[in-house]
Amino acid sequence: MEVEIEIISKVTIKPSSPTPDDLHHYQLSYLDQITPNVLMPLVFFYPADNNFTNTQRSDKLKKSLSHALTKFYPLSGRLVADSHVNCNDEGIPYVEAIAKCSLSEFLLDPVPNELNKFIPRDLHDVKDFCLLVQANFFQCGGMAIGIAISHKIADALSTFMFINSWGAIARGKIKVPSPRFDSSMLFPPRDTSEFKSSITIGKDNIVTKRFVFSASKISALRDKYTEKGSESTGPPSRIETLSSFLWTRLMASIHAERDETKIYGTVHMVNLRTRSNPPMPESLFGNIMQAVITVPAMDNNSTNEEQDFELVKKVRESIKNINSEIVSGLKKNDQKHLSFLKEKANEKRKGGLVLFNFTSLCRLPLYKADFGWGKPIWVGSASLVLKDVIGFLDTKSGNGIEAWVNLKEEDMAAFEADKELLSWCGD
Repeated sequence: MEVEIEIISKVTIKPSSPTPDDLHHYQLSYLDQITPNVLMPLVFFYPADNNFTNTQRSDKLKKSLSHALTKFYPLSGRLVADSHVNCNDEGIPYVEAIAKCSLSEFLLDPVPNELNKFIPRDLHDVKDFCLLVQANFFQCGGMAIGIAISHKIADALSTFMFINSWGAIARGKIKVPSPRFDSSMLFPPRDTSEFKSSITIGKDNIVTKRFVFSASKISALRDKYTEKGSESTGPPSRIETLSSFLWTRLMASIHAERDETKIYGTVHMVNLRTRSNPPMPESLFGNIMQAVITVPAMDNNSTNEEQDFELVKKVRESIKNINSEIVSGLKKNDQKHLSFLKEKANEKRKGGLVLFNFTSLCRLPLYKADFGWGKPIWVGSASLVLKDVIGFLDTKSGNGIEAWVNLKEEDMAAFEADKELLSWCGD
């Protein structure tokens, strides 16, 4: 449904304690430098709580946010190009708004484009902010906390580290673990001035649709995508399965007539913390991730089933190949990785590389953001300014998956009419 939002106040929240002078320059790591400067949106929905008025809830959020920003001091600074964050305690925009409907009405059919209204700024308008927050109050007493964080300084794991630390502070926890801000020591910055990302923001009319896959449908798809005789490797993961399935449907609906001069593939984001030897701490803040490109073989003589198996197998191999050796290579100042990125970005800009990007927040603590009035009843994203991006979020039950698909308007019209896709969606 469409929702009307009325902004009632705008303030700037600053850290509760000033950032020491020696921490004013937060150096971006190499992995931060090559990450596009886009805002990542999340909206957390909470039911009414008779123990708190709207004013009390907002005051609690503002006070605890101020303390959280002392721990996560780069978030209240300002980005300086692909170089560093000026941790000058300028603070973050905090907006209060009234949603002119009830929470239950909105959640009956949450439309991704409407969720953008719960975030303080248009996602096109990145500027140099690292974090934005909006507290939205429904007429029934429910609320939605909209957060947008700059991908330039944080990956998904870092984002949830911040959100859940903020929640812990709001609940009155004394001992809240501190993040580690030394990723630039592990992945030293490089001269990336000649690297131009192929990501273009806001140039197309992007439509976002949400496709929900139940646990039983995902299980059936995994069975379908598990080759006989593959006992040694086991079945593909839920994300490997779902991304492979969606890629086949995207190709069938949007690129049914394939251009032989183009290369078609997938991109998956992989967390590097657990793939290093020894593993890097989960508390390491920043973009500790790697994009993995998979280009499946296009064999016109193969059956659809054979092509499906081949795709899943290739995706699994690509992800598995991101090992400690690869991580070690990223830590060294060799130019191979950057040269590869430049080459691929150039191909994509020229239209020779057609990639669908998959990113997953599944199994992350999406539903643990408790600020003192319980855990969220639903967590959503928003309509992104990037095309051909598919984000996976756990359903509230934790067993199903919501796929948030961002496509050009004409591509979405073809994709959402795909009968094979629709036969696997829903409960």
